[in-house]
Amino acid sequence: MHILSIHNRYQIRGGEDESRESEERLLREMGHVVDVYEESNDCLASMSSIQVATRTIWSREAYNVVQQRLRKAAYEVVHVQNFFPLISPSVYYAAKSEGVPVVQTLRNYRLLCPNALFFRSGEVCEDCLGKFVPFPGVLHGCYRESRIASAGTAAMMMVHRTLQTWTEMVDVYIALTEFARKKFIQGGLPPEKIVVKPNFVHPDPVAGGGKGGYAIYVGRLSVEKGLDTLLEAWELLSTPLPLKIVGDGPLADQVVKAAKRHSHIEWLGRKPLKEVYDAIGEAMFLIFPSKWYETFGRVAVEAFAKGTPVLAANIGAIAELVDHNRTGFHFRPGDPADLANKVEWILAHPTQLSQMRQEARLEFETHYTAKQNYQKLMEIYEIAQSCKNTYG
Repeated sequence: MHILSIHNRYQIRGGEDESRESEERLLREMGHVVDVYEESNDCLASMSSIQVATRTIWSREAYNVVQQRLRKAAYEVVHVQNFFPLISPSVYYAAKSEGVPVVQTLRNYRLLCPNALFFRSGEVCEDCLGKFVPFPGVLHGCYRESRIASAGTAAMMMVHRTLQTWTEMVDVYIALTEFARKKFIQGGLPPEKIVVKPNFVHPDPVAGGGKGGYAIYVGRLSVEKGLDTLLEAWELLSTPLPLKIVGDGPLADQVVKAAKRHSHIEWLGRKPLKEVYDAIGEAMFLIFPSKWYETFGRVAVEAFAKGTPVLAANIGAIAELVDHNRTGFHFRPGDPADLANKVEWILAHPTQLSQMRQEARLEFETHYTAKQNYQKLMEIYEIAQSCKNTYG
């Protein structure tokens, strides 16, 4: 199979990039040809607000590139990973003009929310969900803290709702969890076109020993990720437990201050993936304190692969991934006292924690291996190709 993978690369790498690259690598290993069309946000600084808004709504450049690519080779699927902001939904139309089916992975909530997170002022916000005109997102400057930039994003959403792009130009949407699927249906996407396929971890990093005697957080250091909740919880622990924090972001200064106040908090910054896996594998458990509706939660699955239970906020997709009392625990999102209580319960029940390590690894082997993911992806591509005869 010949696949064209399309994505807009952000300036800071994240789990979205790792998941996409894993998928492309797996397809190549299985004998498929995967070509990539990529744009980078690095050039945004040199563009005016009008230029960015125009390309966000409709990129003639991206349309031409994709159309020319499709005319030079016999592609069987166009898989759009992320079109925002510089590629735009114009690539759907380019694919359809050449009779090539389109698959879109929904890695965030950009089609429904100007800032793609359903998160504002430190808490969940659904003010724009289901609205044809996402005016609240513009009023509050939800994208890049700019009303102008948010207006451009809102215009993209409105124009393509009017054109019925979301319902007519995409053959199959991939939601990463059932929670995300339901949210997109609530926002107006056709339910019959949305299939759930989770991310996966490949190659298998194998289980760790869990003998490190510490908890670990891995991810962006930001409010929506719940870093403030995590740091406050560690202030409340009656039994100090070493905490390793891996990652970087806008709350790095708070992490540095916390580490200075408490010798059992250690900030490791960014680390190569192998070192991250090693650290996760030796942790007693991983903490996932997110406050927003995660579409997935890749680091939780990475923890399962290492046999490490996950203590997760009971919100969004991450609550769906963690089976309470089996592969980890839930705590109330944004509640440091409840998080601290769950940590202390774990410390007092080492036998149950050991059992959870086995269950966490089993969860990975059952649901998140490359083999299972590949089979599901092939089924999705077949569904998309079956829509080819509907093209005009």
